[in-house]
Amino acid sequence: MADLTNLGDRFRFTLFTNDPVLSAEADGAGIDRVGPDLERLGKIERQGGMGRWISDHEEEELPAIYAKLHCASRFVRCNPPHSGLADEINRLIALGAQTIMLPHFHTLDQAREFARTVNGRARTVLLAETVRSATRVAQLSQIEGVDEIHFGLNDLSLDLGVNNQFSVLCSTLLEDACATLAALEFPFAVGGIARALDVTLPVPSELVYAQYPRLGATGALLSRVYFNGLQKAQLTQEISRTRERLNYWSRQPVRCLLAAREELQALVPASPGVHPIDR
Repeated sequence: MADLTNLGDRFRFTLFTNDPVLSAEADGAGIDRVGPDLERLGKIERQGGMGRWISDHEEEELPAIYAKLHCASRFVRCNPPHSGLADEINRLIALGAQTIMLPHFHTLDQAREFARTVNGRARTVLLAETVRSATRVAQLSQIEGVDEIHFGLNDLSLDLGVNNQFSVLCSTLLEDACATLAALEFPFAVGGIARALDVTLPVPSELVYAQYPRLGATGALLSRVYFNGLQKAQLTQEISRTRERLNYWSRQPVRCLLAAREELQALVPASPGVHPIDR
């Protein structure tokens, strides 16, 4: 298993945005991946009416966003598997995408087809957000051309029938899947995070930060609540503080990480209305 000491220094942050101004700020702040979320197919049926964010980003916005990126990887989340996915992926790569995330797939064959279509032209990230995919991470990690797995907590909470994504963070399903990938030293990310030391949140962000070294994860999305009340000029400072707090938790003994898990789990049943963390 990889050494996670000073985890924050190498933690990968991903930002969904179609705003060129924010993209430039994110690039300068050291956010690792920046780009639009194009997932649309089936998402309203799964998440509509639950207060969870549905993107309105468009393919045509990619060039303006990517033009602002000089350090960050040019990221995009495509649609789930469908008959036109190969054409969609080819368009995204032609527009400059360097990292592509595949959401809401169900089978090993769908993951293989995605990797074959990309064919080494971009980094591939599988978004495991169903129980079926989360229990097959060992096989998924062995697929040629798959570079990383990201656990999507919103849809996993729906599939598990639990009240919010924080329940998933404390679930044996996620813990077992992460342990499998950590043992294989295969790169994986989990959910999304809010700003460090944000006292306005129903669930303290510190308790969430503690889960990353506990699970062995080395990446996350920046949730929408990360930007609540944040001036763009403050983004560099906030990202630096986020990395510092991840470093802090990665240096804590296992007993402290387990205590944070227990505290988080105790809060979950009383927090059905927490802010959703965007996958």
